[in-house]
Amino acid sequence: MSIILGILGIALLIGISYLFSNDKKNINFKAVAIMIGFQLVLTFLLLGTTVGLKVVDAVAGAFNKLLSYSQEGIEFVIGGWIPEGGSPFFVNVLMPVIFTSALLSVLTHYKILPYIIKYIGGLISKITGLPQVESFNAVNSIFFGQSEAILAIKSQIGKLNSNRLFIVSTSAMASVSAALIASYMTMLPAKFVLIAIFLNMFSALIITSIMTPVKATKEDTEIDINDMVQTKNVFEAIGAGALDGGKVVVIVAVMLVAYLAILGLLNGIVGGIVGVDLTTIVGYLLSPIAFIMGIPASEMITAGSVMGTKLLANEFAAILQFQPLMADMSEKAVAVISTFLISFANFSSIGIISGSIQAINGAKAKEVSAFGFKLFIVATMASILSATIVGLFI
Repeated sequence: MSIILGILGIALLIGISYLFSNDKKNINFKAVAIMIGFQLVLTFLLLGTTVGLKVVDAVAGAFNKLLSYSQEGIEFVIGGWIPEGGSPFFVNVLMPVIFTSALLSVLTHYKILPYIIKYIGGLISKITGLPQVESFNAVNSIFFGQSEAILAIKSQIGKLNSNRLFIVSTSAMASVSAALIASYMTMLPAKFVLIAIFLNMFSALIITSIMTPVKATKEDTEIDINDMVQTKNVFEAIGAGALDGGKVVVIVAVMLVAYLAILGLLNGIVGGIVGVDLTTIVGYLLSPIAFIMGIPASEMITAGSVMGTKLLANEFAAILQFQPLMADMSEKAVAVISTFLISFANFSSIGIISGSIQAINGAKAKEVSAFGFKLFIVATMASILSATIVGLFI
């Protein structure tokens, strides 16, 4: 039954996208079919085969090894502050981001990541017929945060029409930064974190290719990877990456203090007035979506509550809410919710993306602000699509 619901959920997402398409005649259905097919095959291989599970375990092991290296620096700086047997969220989950961000910066400085991203993006462009900029940005968004992903195509921003600008913005919001992957893996099952990263890349392209179609032309500009390299030497790259990672750590920590405190306050106020807290109310409102995604009816309200926290606050706040619930939930619910949580699709991301484009092109930033809420909805639809596909194989 849940498989049937999942298939209906995917069909519903495609149908809604088509209904609200601004150019139905130019939808590239071939590209959409190819990308959905690739998602289904990839998910089956990674979750449904012995080899796939071994690959996932190997990648997860590599990230855990990276985390162990980050602990050397963390323990040297603040080791004496950590109580024996303690496991502070700030230290064990957030601070490793400083190391992974510095590592990504070094790989970018030597143009290792830029070349990988460019050629994978070029391959996707050739297979699907999508323009190079959109394909490159989709792959780039896997590795870098929203701001960095946008800045990597800064020379192209002024040339993008509204549809193309919407696609690159959605890809940025529907993804997560590679610097955060190891942190997510300390809180959620690694296999669902990894699969979500790749599925979201295609989900964003699928939904936007239907709602805001574009076509590759001979005039498409070749991607200049030099836009991604901002450092003059490796030491500057390490320093810049570490500082960027430090900013992320502080921002996430500060936002979590504010969001969780405000959420607790609102739960207390609403609960005192109506006898039911706000997160439960949100759970009821979003439970139909959770049900369509394939989550069992007995768990859809809890799932809806976690999803609501993610959309209203951010993924870290939702993961912290979800962690103590996982042990009592079904494998399917854990898989679907975990996959849904791995994206930047929340209200605050609208401002981040708009601000990033404002720094490049003021006129284009106004366009982003105009479709900001639509951007949030479509990025959320991409997360729902990815989570629903994972649910089919659990």
